[in-house]
Amino acid sequence: MDDLMTLPMAQQQQSISYAVQNYGKRLFSFIRNRVKSDEDAEDILQDVWYQLSTIIETEPVGQLSAWLYRVSRNKIVDKKRKKGTVALEDLAYEDDEGELVLPEGLLIDGSDPLTVMERAYFQEVFFSALQELPEKQRDVFVWNELEDMTLQQIADNTGENIKTIISRKRYAVAHLREKLQNLYDEF
Repeated sequence: MDDLMTLPMAQQQQSISYAVQNYGKRLFSFIRNRVKSDEDAEDILQDVWYQLSTIIETEPVGQLSAWLYRVSRNKIVDKKRKKGTVALEDLAYEDDEGELVLPEGLLIDGSDPLTVMERAYFQEVFFSALQELPEKQRDVFVWNELEDMTLQQIADNTGENIKTIISRKRYAVAHLREKLQNLYDEF
């Protein structure tokens, strides 16, 4: 299923159906977590399926999963660009192991020593402040912000009430804001 271009047209259409059935829900969830409404997510997903249906006629689609997520990210960025600024986490994508990765072009230029020092200092202050949090608050923050789990998923996984999870996240964010405010003012 990975290379749709080598298939006859009837099989290509079957493969599109396969992609919709096997990736549709996950792709919708991926998009929905990065846009403001279900309608926006549905519009973007529709654009992705349309692009898949037109692209297979002209060029090969290698790794179907990676292609779908890359196109989805690009569509999300395009939509946000039209509306204004793009959040950094919206530009991240999942690799084959499900890890969140930032595109290399967004990473700080390693040739500027001052930038490298500022980045290292920020990371040191951020992770130090993160370690100061009580374990349950830290876990909720990390799972939600760094591992891209929804607060409902965290509640389901921990067996905790959703309001408890929301409260823990709020306390964690308040603590981190307080600890990082001076750093923010500096830069």
